[in-house]
Amino acid sequence: MAAVRLWRCRCRALLSRPAGAVRARRGLAAGPEMHFGFQTVTEEERREKIYQVFENVAKKYDVMNDSMTLGIHRVWKDILVHKMNPCPGTLLLDVAGGTGDIAFRFINYVRSVRQRQLQRKLKHHQNLSWQEIFESYQKDQFNSLGDSQVVVCDINREMLKVGKQKAQHLGYSEGLSWVLGNAEELPFDDDKFDVYTIAFGIRNVTRIDLALQEAYRVLKPGGRFLCLEFSHVSNPLLSRLYDLYSFQVIPVLGEVIAGDWRSYQYLVESIRQFPPQEELKAMIEDAGFFRVDYENLNCGIVAIHSGFKL
Repeated sequence: MAAVRLWRCRCRALLSRPAGAVRARRGLAAGPEMHFGFQTVTEEERREKIYQVFENVAKKYDVMNDSMTLGIHRVWKDILVHKMNPCPGTLLLDVAGGTGDIAFRFINYVRSVRQRQLQRKLKHHQNLSWQEIFESYQKDQFNSLGDSQVVVCDINREMLKVGKQKAQHLGYSEGLSWVLGNAEELPFDDDKFDVYTIAFGIRNVTRIDLALQEAYRVLKPGGRFLCLEFSHVSNPLLSRLYDLYSFQVIPVLGEVIAGDWRSYQYLVESIRQFPPQEELKAMIEDAGFFRVDYENLNCGIVAIHSGFKL
């Protein structure tokens, strides 16, 4: 009987509590509200939904990138790597780099620089015998990256799986490693990398502020942060055309090519919810970076943000 009376008292107390107080307690338990595209969700729901998006699209990710951007994403990524201008010996961390697009470009770029260095070296040794030239060439060829390394870090196993298969198919192995990890809590020591890149990934991070702090932590003093991301179009006419294409065409392509309308509807919505160029610049500065600037590409359809750890 005592237990029944206690249960009735608790029920009366709960029913007499203001509705707002009950909702507030529920909100507190669920965590802060965030955006998943145009939906309002909890932080944990956002993490789970984004993980599911990329698990669903991993196998068609590269094909969809070509289709959505008419192949222009390749040019944007080339510009990012040229802006990085890595030299032999550079240690790069590519976060959210799943299918390896930035990593492979980095390796190609460093190999090209290394090859030019080797040719200049041989040119300055005209008096060497053929045997000495051959041995010198062979020695340098075995180290075509000059001790450069790129670590691809992604939170999604399926994206990493696709990236590894692609690397094997294209013949990339030297100086390349793959790590399962969260951008908000990177599994690396402090002051480890020369360059940190994140291409079309920071928009899908749940806590951008934490990801930026982690980027700062793992970079060496003097290290560089580079972010390539969809942004906000500056030209009003182009902006209207871009919106029309984004909302009317991209989800349809997602359904036809990847069999997934919802994931690409999220993609379009997430771009519109992402901070504009100046706001992201301020966030990067708040994380501790100096000399932060950005370059708009194609009138701001995408932007490259850059900053240094000093």
